[in-house]
Amino acid sequence: MASNRGVVYVGPGKVEVRPIDFPKLSLGSRKCEHGVILKVVSTNICGSDQHMVRGRTTAPAGMVLGHEITGEIIEKGRDVEFLNVGDLVSVPFNIACGRCRNCREGKTGICLNVNGDRAGAAFGYVDMGGWVGGQADYVMAPYADFNLLKFPDKDQALEKIEDLTLLSDIFPTGYDGAVKAGVTTGSTVYVAGAGPVGLACAAACQLLGAAVVIVGDMIPERLAQARSFGCEAIDLRERVPLGDRIAQIVGAPEVDSAVDCVGFEAKGQAEQTGTEQPATVLNSLMAVTRAGGAIGIPGLYVTDDPGAKDANAKQGVLGLRIGLGWAKSHSFGTGQCPVLRFNRQLMMAILHNKVAVAKAVNVTVLPLEDAPRGYNAFDKGAAEKFVLDPHGMVRSRRAAAELVEARS
Repeated sequence: MASNRGVVYVGPGKVEVRPIDFPKLSLGSRKCEHGVILKVVSTNICGSDQHMVRGRTTAPAGMVLGHEITGEIIEKGRDVEFLNVGDLVSVPFNIACGRCRNCREGKTGICLNVNGDRAGAAFGYVDMGGWVGGQADYVMAPYADFNLLKFPDKDQALEKIEDLTLLSDIFPTGYDGAVKAGVTTGSTVYVAGAGPVGLACAAACQLLGAAVVIVGDMIPERLAQARSFGCEAIDLRERVPLGDRIAQIVGAPEVDSAVDCVGFEAKGQAEQTGTEQPATVLNSLMAVTRAGGAIGIPGLYVTDDPGAKDANAKQGVLGLRIGLGWAKSHSFGTGQCPVLRFNRQLMMAILHNKVAVAKAVNVTVLPLEDAPRGYNAFDKGAAEKFVLDPHGMVRSRRAAAELVEARS
């Protein structure tokens, strides 16, 4: 049997790559005939992982991290009918049974059968069912026929693997936020946050036909990354009201749609930049979204935040100016993205060169053993999306492509 390594949460601020058990097709004491074992081709570090690593959740030490997974099937259970050994697949971060009421309604982010504590499950994430994470050499994925998206041409997919790896979470998540915000042809959009999800959301807004996409952040390098693919950028460290900055761009202090890609670890604008203000993004979005507009909220908010600065925030209770949103008849779209609702369409957009999402989020590929370095750089605000490459397949493809380009 092959060996296995995984990125393990050790304690606040620390992860390590350690030997872990090789996955089995089992769920406790019973055989998992609907599952597959994957050789992990790529697995990404997510901002949601950072919340745990910073000690902002109740994640236990020793948990194997990683919910963004692309892999090759090396073993399958007896009940897997439509996938085969050797297939290259994208794994939605949501784990869904495909049988419950919510799954049948397309709400795969809140499956009722895969987590004994609440609706919804994910790989390698606190309170999400205890499923082993995929920042590893190998991982088991259950309910494979329902959950996994097979790439139709393996060689073509490997050529675009740095884009396709983003289908497991951040590209559908950003797209979902844009859809919930009502982004469409000719929209003006404000995206709060220029981390990987925010940048993926901005690319999704462009794909949906937005006329103007404005991205706000406090990190100059991330703002430069947003500008690199045609977005307007607002530096929130500047002491100018957000509405005034938007007016300078679109001629009015408001937008049609807004998307919160920051979540609960937000900091206040300008003079409050060093102070955590967990409701500040949502309140600012209500202020700058037009009456009758919509706000998408793919940014993570938690039910329990042991690292919060005040007692209410520790319980996920925030000081929202909900009266403003009510008065302006805003619509709010929250919750985990149901990845299966969007990943096939987004795969086709990638394969047919309609979007270059890896370039938008500045994908940086690292070997699995360098995961601690990636976590550290990401925590400091690097304008990069770190993709882990356990078996060197992504880096070898990139090297081959660069060689062909150099010879041409």
